[in-house]
This record gives sequence, structure tokens and C-alpha cells, in this order.
Amino acid sequence: MTANEVGTAEARAMRRALELAALGPATGVNPRVGCVLLAPDGRVLAEGWHRGAGTPHAEVDALSKLPAGSARGATAVVTLEPCNHTGRTGPCSEALIAAGVGRVVYAVADPGRRSSGGAARLASAGVEVESGVLADEVEAFLADWLFTARHGRPFVTVKWAATLDGRTAAADGTSQWITGPAARADVHRRRSQADAIGVGTGTLLADDPSLTARTADGALLEAQPVPVVFGRRPVPAEAAVTRHPHPPILLDGADLASDLGQLAGRGIRSLFLEGGPTLASAFLAAGLVDELLVYLAPALLGGPRLAVGDLGIGTIADALRFDFAAVERLGDDLLVVATPVQGGASRARTSTTEGN
Repeated sequence: MTANEVGTAEARAMRRALELAALGPATGVNPRVGCVLLAPDGRVLAEGWHRGAGTPHAEVDALSKLPAGSARGATAVVTLEPCNHTGRTGPCSEALIAAGVGRVVYAVADPGRRSSGGAARLASAGVEVESGVLADEVEAFLADWLFTARHGRPFVTVKWAATLDGRTAAADGTSQWITGPAARADVHRRRSQADAIGVGTGTLLADDPSLTARTADGALLEAQPVPVVFGRRPVPAEAAVTRHPHPPILLDGADLASDLGQLAGRGIRSLFLEGGPTLASAFLAAGLVDELLVYLAPALLGGPRLAVGDLGIGTIADALRFDFAAVERLGDDLLVVATPVQGGASRARTSTTEGN
């Protein structure tokens, strides 16, 4: 084949590998990976994908479908750089070398501290390696896993509902309902898309939330986030969260970065925080917030019940800065989606996660 034909065949194989990757589980500690093995003339020899922790990785799955020696001189097209470590399974880089594969094409480098280095190992064994094929598409597909692998923690979204003057409750503590049904439905939809939902023990004891994702009539949505409770006070045996479809995870909240690392180790890639001003302020001050969802109601309450408490900021120059990523009308309310400005709200996050 000509160079252009080779490139076309490999791009086509990468798209097929991405389709195969989508067959794997979308949650857990492992990424979804697909692999297509091509003969020198561009024919597809075998396909494989990763079916979850403890099962063969995509490259090994594809190789297993060929007789011994049949992959010699083949090209392996893989969505993620072949791993280079021994966990529940052996290194994919070594399996490809042992099979005699002559070329490996992958989209995105493996950011894991223990699993990376497969490309270098392949190259040292004389295997031709090319990276970056359809990288943007695979980056988007693996976005949540890649974030967790690169930062050592889940992607953290902080949500609150407030009036135009930033109050989340009236002076007597009542807060239902600041926003209307369209905004509340959007919150539950987003809850169902998150791996976990978190609150502090203060909110848990005061409001007894169920931490479930529900329809407007109260029925549980199919996908439910795992409830996470931050704090040292005990959870009452009769608390609504104890009846959640998933057992709650209890974290003491003393070291939020460490707590998030524990969640990542459990396969949690996204955390939706609804824990009130104390928890929100702690995460913001620690630089551990990646997205704000602020639901604004066209109302005023006044009083002390603010969405965010003390952030340890003494001057305007130290303000945590955000970009408006989106603004959406939801019935009578507005949803503002904001993301940290590098060097602003993200500055502490960068130092916290460095080296993970």
C-alpha cells in the first residue's frame, strides 16, 4: 500500500477500535480501550476490547483470536498507548513484542505513573510506533478517565441554587424551593450522570437528603450516583442516605485531596458536590473544584445564608476567577456553568495534584 493508503486504513481501524472500546464498561478504574490488528496489506486480522478489571486488555484480547505466529509483522491500532506494567494482567507492550507485531499505532498516551512507557518499551524492541491518530476523538471519549488518571482524583463539580443576592436559604433556614421545577429536573439529570454525589455531615444532619437522582414524580432514575459523606460526625442509622441504592462512602474530610484520591482508587471519576457552603468553601479554598453549576432564581432573600463562606481571601487580587462556560434559561431560572481560570481558582489545584 502507498503511504496514503496506509494512513487511511489505520484511521479507519482507529475508528473501529473506538467503536470496540465503547463496548466496555464506562465506570471503574480501568479505561475503555479497543484494538484492531491489521495485516501488512490493510486487512483486518482480529479485533479486541477491554471488558473490565481483571479481564484481558484490548491488545491481548485481539491477539488471542489469532493462531500463534499469525500477528508477526502486523500493525496494532489501539485507542490508548499499550500499558507497560503488571497488574492483574501482564504488560500489553510485552504481549505485542512477543507476538511479533511490527508496528503500533495509538491515539492517546497513557498518563498513568505505573502503566505508561509502553511506547518506549515497544520502540526499544524495534517496533515502529506512531501516536496521535484521531487523538481528539479518543481524548473526548476517554475524557473522564484521562482526567482522573492525570490528576489522581475525580472531576469535581460544585452545585448550588441561590437567589440573585447569593442566598441559598432564608434566615430561618428554609430553602425549598428556591428554584423552579425545570432547574430541579436539570439537577437530577446531572446527578444521574455523575459517579458520586457528596455532602458534608452538617448538611446530612440538617436536611437528611436521600442523595438520589429522581424524576419529577419522585421515581428513581436508572443511573444513581454513589453517595459520599464528608465529615467526622456519625451518620444516623435512620438517615435517608442509608437507604440509597448504593452504600454510602464515609470520608473524614480532614484531607480533601487524600479523600479524592481514595475515591479515584474506587473507580469514581466524577463527583457532584451539593454539600452546602461549608463543604463548597473547603473545596474551593483547596483548589479542588473543576466546575461550578450555579442555579439562579429571580428572587431576593437577604440575610446571612450565603452560597459560599470564607475562602481565606483578603484582597481582590487573590479572587478565585472563573470563566463563564455556558448560561442557560431553565423556566424562570438561569443556570450558570463556570470553570476555573488557570492561575485563578485552579492555582491551588495545580499544586495539590502535581506529581499525581
